[in-house]
Amino acid sequence: MTTLPETDALDGLRDALGQLKNREAVALRLLESSAKHSFDPDEELDWEAPFEDGKWFWPPELVSLYGTPMWQRMSEEQRLLLSRHEAAALASLGIWFELILMQLLVRHIYDKSATSAHVRYALTEIEDECRHSKMFARVIAHSGTPWYPVSRVHHNLGRLFKTVSTTPGSFTATLLGEEVLDWMQRLTFPDERVQPLIRGVTRIHVIEEARHVRYAREELRRQMMTAPRWSQEFTRVSSGEFARVFSVAFVNPEVYTNVGLDRREAVAQVRASAHRREVMQQGAKKLTDFLDDIGVLRGVGRKLWRSSGLLA
Repeated sequence: MTTLPETDALDGLRDALGQLKNREAVALRLLESSAKHSFDPDEELDWEAPFEDGKWFWPPELVSLYGTPMWQRMSEEQRLLLSRHEAAALASLGIWFELILMQLLVRHIYDKSATSAHVRYALTEIEDECRHSKMFARVIAHSGTPWYPVSRVHHNLGRLFKTVSTTPGSFTATLLGEEVLDWMQRLTFPDERVQPLIRGVTRIHVIEEARHVRYAREELRRQMMTAPRWSQEFTRVSSGEFARVFSVAFVNPEVYTNVGLDRREAVAQVRASAHRREVMQQGAKKLTDFLDDIGVLRGVGRKLWRSSGLLA
C-alpha cells in the first residue's frame, strides 16, 4: 500500500534512475506488447519430436558442477544427464516462484480499480504465468525426470512470505525470481548445443518475461518512493532473506543422487566453486545494480544479499 494517492499526482517524482513513468501509460504499452507477442506453448512447440542425442538440456557452463573436480571425473553421458535433471529442477523452481508471484499479483490489485490498465496488465501477466507453469510442467514430464519441489522448509517459508509480504517486498521477490533465470535463459535459447525443445521453452519465457520485469521494476521504483518507511525497511530485510533462500533452493541436491553422484560431495564442490559463484553473481548483477540504485540494498538487507552469494 502506498501513502500517497495512486493518481497522476505522483507524476513528476524522481529517483536515482530519473523521473517515474506514468503507471497507466506503462501498462497500456505492456498490454499492446502482450497482444502482439504472446504464445501458446501447446501450439508453438513441437512436443512430439524426440530429443536429439548428444545435445544438452542446459548450457554446460551453467550446470552447477561445471569446472569442479567432480565435473572433470564425470563422463560426457553423465554430464548430459545432469543437465537434463538440472533443467527439470529449474523448471520446478520456476513453477514454485510463479505460483507465489500469481498470488502476490492478486493481492496487489485486490483494492485497485478493476477498469485500470494497471490492473488489466496484472491480470494479463497472471495469464502468462499460468501458461508458463503449464509449459514447465509439461517439459518436466516430457524429459522423463522427476518433479523437483523445493524443501518443506522453503515451501513453508514461501507460504509465510505470501502472507506477510508488503507490496515493495513482493515486487523485489518477483524480480529476484525472474531476472537470474532470465539471464540464464537468454544464453540458452540461441545456443545450438541445447535441445530444440528447451530452446523453444526458454525463448517463449524470455520474450514474455521481459514485460513482467518492466512492470515489476516500474512499480517497485514507485513503491520505494511512496511506501511508509517501515515498509521500505521491511523490504530491504525480507528481500535479503529471500535472496538467501533463492540461492540455496536454486538447484535441488536430489539431482546429484538421481544421476549417480555423491550428493554431499557434489553440494560441497558447488559451494566451493568460484565459477559457480561468478555465474550466480553475473546472473543477478543487473538486478542488484537496479536494487542498489533505488535504495533496496542498504543496511542489514545488503549484508543478507552478500551472504546469499548473489552480491559481490
